Amino acid sequence: MEDVTFSYGDTAAVQGITLTVEAGEFLGLVGPNGSGKTTLLHLMLGLHTPDSGSIELFGEPVDTFDDGERIGYVSQHATNRGETMPVTVRESVRMGRFPHVGHGRIGPEDETSVNEALETVGISDLADRQLSQLSGGQRQRAYIARALASEADLLALDEPTVGVDAESRDAFYELLDSLNADGITIILIEHDIGVVTERAERIACLNTELYHHGDTDSFVESDALDAAYGSSSRVLHHSH
Repeated sequence: MEDVTFSYGDTAAVQGITLTVEAGEFLGLVGPNGSGKTTLLHLMLGLHTPDSGSIELFGEPVDTFDDGERIGYVSQHATNRGETMPVTVRESVRMGRFPHVGHGRIGPEDETSVNEALETVGISDLADRQLSQLSGGQRQRAYIARALASEADLLALDEPTVGVDAESRDAFYELLDSLNADGITIILIEHDIGVVTERAERIACLNTELYHHGDTDSFVESDALDAAYGSSSRVLHHSH
């Protein structure tokens, strides 16, 4: 992203943002409610068009990028929507193969990819259960499996653990650590700054403007939190 600005009407959501996410990076996006984190993520993925500035995705202008299967996006309210989806876990994960088969049928190789994705996220035993019957943490794993089945290179996650219990959340982040270690790029929006600083290797802290973009240690030592949140803030680390 280079000097990107985007507004909703007369209200600036993000202003003058310049940052780069390298392949294989684990970037945490932090900032107060309404700071523009989700808007920034949508701009990165080409879901919004910037008012000014330029964005490239995998080295191509984001507005012409068409390899959507390389991106696994889990939106802020995906877990809640899963409560009413009348599909099984396997059917949901199988959707990740659709960009590869086009108008053809799902074949044996595709089913192998589905099975491997289910195994990777640890929910093979839930494959035939309705998505609506899963807990929030299990549904998030199903969405990650769908992204893996699509052979995604980038996981973009918008507060993926909202409504998920502490034990499931810790297990979920251990899964993200493992996927990142395997080379998958992760961009994460998470309201718990302590969790972000424990997991992400780089942090982008914003409140309309970008107050910090760098490694986690320099973020913790900086005054970016105070600047973005407008009050005296500190990072708390906690275990469950």
